[in-house]
Amino acid sequence: MEKLLEVKDLEIAFDTHNGSVHAIRGVSFDLYQGETLAIVGESGSGKSVTTKALMGILAKNGKVINGQANYMGKDILKMSKKEIVNLRGKEMAMIFQDPMTSLNPTMTVGFQIKEAVIEHNQVTKKQAKARAIELLELVGIDSPRARYKQYPHQLSGGMRQRVVIAIALACNPKVLIADEPTTALDVTIQAQILELIKSLQKKINLAIIFITHDLGVVANIADRVAVMYAGKIAEYGTADEIFYTPVHPYTWGLLASVPDMSNTDVELYSIPGAPPNLLYPPKGDAFAERSEYAMNIDLEYQPPMYKVSDTHYAATWLLHEQAPETFMPKVLEKRIELMKKEAEEYAKA
Repeated sequence: MEKLLEVKDLEIAFDTHNGSVHAIRGVSFDLYQGETLAIVGESGSGKSVTTKALMGILAKNGKVINGQANYMGKDILKMSKKEIVNLRGKEMAMIFQDPMTSLNPTMTVGFQIKEAVIEHNQVTKKQAKARAIELLELVGIDSPRARYKQYPHQLSGGMRQRVVIAIALACNPKVLIADEPTTALDVTIQAQILELIKSLQKKINLAIIFITHDLGVVANIADRVAVMYAGKIAEYGTADEIFYTPVHPYTWGLLASVPDMSNTDVELYSIPGAPPNLLYPPKGDAFAERSEYAMNIDLEYQPPMYKVSDTHYAATWLLHEQAPETFMPKVLEKRIELMKKEAEEYAKA
């Protein structure tokens, strides 16, 4: 597979009245054509900030202080405003949580898609309209010619999100960033949107960065997973490696926190404490204060990214050759067995 994007040692800070918040602290990952990379973690871990930097839409008080983001060999972070505007939409597109914040309520959905088509393509209005109707059909909206003339408030939440996806695909981007695109939708519609994204990826060979805090979503859509915590990547690997053979205590905690709907008598696990204040980044491992497996070294030094396999990496001192042997909690072992069964049933369906 062709490597489309290579992010190296990305660091981002935000200036606030209280000082500089070090939101992203040395993030690195790759993205290949036709794959889905899921970025997961708690709110505030840095998932959305990372991708907003790639799209050139950081808040005014945010700044990239180090790193590279090479897209097809060119560093996005060093592009001019004109270059980033040309890249946005044409090469890389982004969809967000709430479609109503992405759509203009005073304009028909057809006009908004047509506008996106015209923005980066030398086409006539007639050609742009035909393309807009084609896109509405592509994203699974029934009666696309009739829907073309409707306003956002006349559509359901799921249909509005499909329109947003159509706008994102208007110029045939190579990379689609989906920032929690199903959070505002009910479970049934959520499943439909996920299936739509998967089918579109196969049809047009999209590379997708999927941001979510919902590990159930990740299990069914991701090829690779990056687990973020306090502005850093804690663990990185294939979906199977992250779900079935995780090695970082934070990943253990996230997976153990997934509710087991088949056994409601078991108390739901929760990770104790709260993430650190990134106005004052911790000297050692950011997760140490919340981890029952923390050692003295965790409080003093940040762990390096250890190689578990050719595709699996984790930043934890537990992987050091002199660390004591540690096993994942029993509650997680049971949860992993259940997830494997669920995955098998999903594959058969």
